[in-house]
Amino acid sequence: MAGRFEFLPLRFQFQACDPVVFPPGESGNVVRGAFGTIFRKLVCDPRCHDAKTCPVRDRCPYARVFEPRSAVGGPSGLADWPRPFVFRAHHLDGRRIAPGETFHFDLHMFAVREPWLAYFVESFARLAREGLGPGRGRAVLGRGERLDLEGRPSGLLRETAAPLVLDLSADPPPVSRILVRFTTPTELKSGSSLASQPEFDILFARIRDRLSTLGALYGAGPLEIDFKELGRQASQVCMVRSNVRHVASKRRSSKTGQVHPTGGFVGEAEYQGDIAEFMPFLRAARWTGVGRQTVWGKGALEITALEP
Repeated sequence: MAGRFEFLPLRFQFQACDPVVFPPGESGNVVRGAFGTIFRKLVCDPRCHDAKTCPVRDRCPYARVFEPRSAVGGPSGLADWPRPFVFRAHHLDGRRIAPGETFHFDLHMFAVREPWLAYFVESFARLAREGLGPGRGRAVLGRGERLDLEGRPSGLLRETAAPLVLDLSADPPPVSRILVRFTTPTELKSGSSLASQPEFDILFARIRDRLSTLGALYGAGPLEIDFKELGRQASQVCMVRSNVRHVASKRRSSKTGQVHPTGGFVGEAEYQGDIAEFMPFLRAARWTGVGRQTVWGKGALEITALEP
């Protein structure tokens, strides 16, 4: 039995007061960077200069949300934990939002048992007032909405929003062909290097590991599956078509000033084989993303079942 995966998908609507600019390929970094700065101002003691050495980091919302780590190591010795959220803002890439125009971005939260939602909402309201993007364009936070499993708004956000639950043990209908679209740059580790092509066994392994780690750290627990056997079965699924291209991008850390590459491949790949058992995991990956640097919006994908 694989278990359940819980998450809370949200959409935040804004109205621009000034021109708000999102440079090409940087919308996720713009949103995440501004959010982190405001969040820290909101919850941290101004005398604290480093979350890694904070004496109350086990209770500090900023440390647990933005720099989560364990003194004793996490799953498989993981010291730096994945963040318990991802942003979805790539639809804003390259856009200039005019004054009076509305825009939105999505947030997928995975630590659904923590009382952090109010901090997120207040941080978004403040970052809108202070401005975001290269010109620090100001905006007003409108409404927050919950999304359903199809990604559609399903009602206004409440203070105690219930998470959505995906049953990873569900028995899906037969599926033998799927199309996976990598809508933002994606990097998949294969051994000690990065995969040049999204072969299915590599893609599934990274999805499986991410879901299990998020569940172990923030949710109902790690996946109860036979990792080795599922990996063997995934190796029998063939990638019959690949149309991916590599894109280069980078981001500059506002905290350290360092420049980090954030590129990867985008495009689509088609797979064929006995895929039904993997579909719940693939659909969960729509919400978590897959691969490296997902917190900046990388690794977003869409899954479509094809006719045999």
